[in-house]
Amino acid sequence: MEPTLSNGSTAPVGGLKNSNLAQAWLVLLLALCFGGALAAVQVNLSSVIASNKLNETLKKVPELVWGAQTGDMKVSADPSVVISPGTLTVPKTGKTSVYSLYRVSRDDRLVGWVVKAGGQGYAGKIELLLGLDPDAQKILGLFVLEQKETPGLGNKITVADWRNQFIGKKSQPPLQVVKGKGGGAGVQTIDAVTGATISSRAVTGIVNRTIGDVQGKLTPEFIHILERQP
Repeated sequence: MEPTLSNGSTAPVGGLKNSNLAQAWLVLLLALCFGGALAAVQVNLSSVIASNKLNETLKKVPELVWGAQTGDMKVSADPSVVISPGTLTVPKTGKTSVYSLYRVSRDDRLVGWVVKAGGQGYAGKIELLLGLDPDAQKILGLFVLEQKETPGLGNKITVADWRNQFIGKKSQPPLQVVKGKGGGAGVQTIDAVTGATISSRAVTGIVNRTIGDVQGKLTPEFIHILERQP
């Protein structure tokens, strides 16, 4: 006796099995096609994102050494300004940290450094560009290159008014985050973003850790400057 379907009709058992098998293969085929397409899009986007991030970094380097008002002017109007990319290798117990950095000079005189650093924030990875004086004794600038913090709260770490608190701060002692206007001129404190203390501490922690790593190691022994492109 042939099986009865829900609508009262009958169909061969083999037909049902073949139909289900065909549908399963179709789903698998579609999944493979969509997966391949998404992977290809991701690869293309990754290269575009990396290129955009590099361009943004190079644009920000002068600003993080000379300030927002004079950074672009210094480079465009002065051919003696040279920005040289490189890497800094910091040996640590059980591991080695490698930083990307930029050596900024004018008339063959070192003006400052811009170091790329990162760490975990509240909602994801945070990437920073940190401007330092030649001896890494003072912070010259700070820019948030990438973040995924909470919109309207943690993402306010990107606002210039908050980032500018770091400018002019000494590298030691380490900076501390406070709630409210607890800091002052020359004081090693950073006012937290309202409602986003974790994000504020994350940025400050990245800055403190980076300075601790690079101080005393901005020398040819630890730095490899890449060949500058013509």
